[in-house]
Amino acid sequence: MTSGKLRVAAIDLGTNSFHMVIVEESEGKGIVEIDRVKDMICIGRGSISTKMLDEKAMQAGVAALKNFLVLATQRGVAPHNIIAFATSAIREAANRDVFIDMVLRETGLKVKVISGKEEAQFIYYGVRNSVRLGETPDLLFDIGGGSVEFIIADCDNVHLLESRKIGVARMLERFVTSDPISSYELKLLEQFCAAELYHSAEKARELGVTRGIASSGTALNIARMIRSGKDSDGVEALNQTGFTREEFEKFYRSVLPLDASARRKLTGLDEKRVDLIVPGLILINTIFRVFGLKEVVISESALREGMVIQYISGIRGRNGGIGQLDIRRQSIVELGYRCNWHKPHSQQVAKLSVMLFNQLQPLHGLKPQYRELLEYAALLHNIGEFISISAHHKHSQYIIRNAELRGFSPTELDIIGNVARYHRKLPPSEKHPLYSQLKPSHRHAVDVLSGILRIANGLERGHRQNVVSITAHIEPDRIVLEAITKFEPDIELWAAESLKSWLEEVLGKPIRIEARVQ
Repeated sequence: MTSGKLRVAAIDLGTNSFHMVIVEESEGKGIVEIDRVKDMICIGRGSISTKMLDEKAMQAGVAALKNFLVLATQRGVAPHNIIAFATSAIREAANRDVFIDMVLRETGLKVKVISGKEEAQFIYYGVRNSVRLGETPDLLFDIGGGSVEFIIADCDNVHLLESRKIGVARMLERFVTSDPISSYELKLLEQFCAAELYHSAEKARELGVTRGIASSGTALNIARMIRSGKDSDGVEALNQTGFTREEFEKFYRSVLPLDASARRKLTGLDEKRVDLIVPGLILINTIFRVFGLKEVVISESALREGMVIQYISGIRGRNGGIGQLDIRRQSIVELGYRCNWHKPHSQQVAKLSVMLFNQLQPLHGLKPQYRELLEYAALLHNIGEFISISAHHKHSQYIIRNAELRGFSPTELDIIGNVARYHRKLPPSEKHPLYSQLKPSHRHAVDVLSGILRIANGLERGHRQNVVSITAHIEPDRIVLEAITKFEPDIELWAAESLKSWLEEVLGKPIRIEARVQ
């Protein structure tokens, strides 16, 4: 076991692309991405039928890896902390050892070839660290160039790990000769994919799976294109966003009839996926149909991130792959540490906020999921001080919305950011764009939660964790909040009194705050 900061580079030698991610891991702050790079060299091109890696593709692969290693070294990664795994195309090539020996000889990098099941296992570790898995099983799938990995898992257990040879480069090479694809080739490809999915789909039906979680470049590119068509407010953050079956089918029908020149003009389509997008669309459409999915959620973490998690877990002496993982809370706490938060103060404000939410529930009527968002907003309400004390509430909102917190939808992050933003100074206003763009039910939630947070923050004004507990007495014409304190609470009562007016307005009752030293 070791401690202190650790930098790791993980390289994924895929059929279409070579990727590298560089991260730094440290106690409290968790895993922070430092850099990432991709080179679409398509090492699997032509090898799927010949089972031989092309000499030029191998040379291009070695050149890409040399550049990756230079970047990793410049980013402070020790050579022994650079890990590299090869997947489908290299795994199946008859001359794979020639390529692996070439890489070792010319770069010093030892590449490990992993099985399809190992690949699925790493993908599971990466996805579960990025998207919140539920109590009912989800279908996780990762569309590669040579293979597609299928995992059925919930927050506690893995029910299925499979790898199928239906990757987009493989399907393009095997089935697609016309552009746009002919109805005959489309039907053949659909039938082939459906047959390959049969076993996984049977298991999914037994477990009641209705949601898919997709990773890899193909799924991310499709999600970005679908989202760009309906959302003008930036399309960079895709994690835990997604699309319904109806949204996908509309996009599918609009793109599939296009030829390459027309596809090339589509907004957001990666130039090197102009041809690969066709089997990618057909595959996702078949997955929707065969598995009976209602929606697909995007995970921006997959194989590489899973490699990193398992590698670091081994060094740190942890078990990174088993047991329930609260990625939402973990990512909140890690962000707090990265922003040098006042942990005892933040935890006290969060504790008081949750108490008030529970006590006032008969009045505000918000569902329990909003209590969780309130707690996280309270934990992060002051992180904007990392940028500047002045207007730190606005800085807190900016950081929360842009920190790529794991396991949250963009809407949830907007709510958390707004609640944190209104913990002080002016209350919510329709003049503020990030508040006004929320739908009415979410604006109401922000009104209630920010009102609660303002009082909780006031009751911790002295940063001394003075308030032990708080009880709300809801009377016909007022609310009485009774705080039990360790010391005389003059500063806390003064601050809470100055911040209570917004919650009074939202709940429609005056609030009286009393205190008693225990």
